[in-house]
Amino acid sequence: MSDYDLDAGPDPATFAAADPEADRDASAADPVHIVGVGPGNPEFITPRGERAVREADVVVGFTTVVEFVADLADAETELLTCGYEDEAAALSAFGERVASGETGVAVAMGDPNHSGYQFVGKVQDAVHRADSDRPIRVVPGISSLQAAASRARTPMEDTEFVTLHKSGDLTADMDRLAASVGERHLLVLPRPFDRMPGDIAQFLLENGAEPELQALVLERLTHEDEQCHRFSLAELAELAGGTGRDDTPFSDLVVLAVRRPV
Repeated sequence: MSDYDLDAGPDPATFAAADPEADRDASAADPVHIVGVGPGNPEFITPRGERAVREADVVVGFTTVVEFVADLADAETELLTCGYEDEAAALSAFGERVASGETGVAVAMGDPNHSGYQFVGKVQDAVHRADSDRPIRVVPGISSLQAAASRARTPMEDTEFVTLHKSGDLTADMDRLAASVGERHLLVLPRPFDRMPGDIAQFLLENGAEPELQALVLERLTHEDEQCHRFSLAELAELAGGTGRDDTPFSDLVVLAVRRPV
């Protein structure tokens, strides 16, 4: 999967989900852990995730994510940071380090099982190209999704969750939202910056959603400057349009909750 194309496939999220994790084997090589580090507030990092970071020889992840855990790492731990442009190179270097016998941890915002499975697939691919026998373990974390469900009072069993925070075609994901709006609560992780809360609200209205449905844009959850912006779906749709940071009043750290009538 080293030369995947999101339009041609395979999607790295599909690659990551192709098989369950291998059975635990005490004789196997030390696993690479992919750790969910919470929504940015260090109090939301689990003790298991914190221990994995502390014991790692090398940690890799997007710069903003690695910054959240830098203080937890040992002084001798090397931190490999990247953005989208140099992600492949950083993960390749990480895979080589792990293949040489070092203990490796990849970090992702929130919980990789809620948003970030493309990253899980990319890490797995990079590691297995360098060392095909190295086990990969996902360490779940607290997600902004879970914080949003608490703030918006949207029980998970009554909620349709969709992440748009990924690359590639979003048609199937948007169709799932349209099929559930009004019948179930919605919790949505928007995609910066072409599929932000206003764009999602506009799409839902175009697909028959009631304009008066309550929409909450929950921004920077668990941080000191956390905010909850309250709209009707129709009011939120007025903020649709654009594909850049300056085209929306919201940051890229948001969760959209659309409540069903109660």
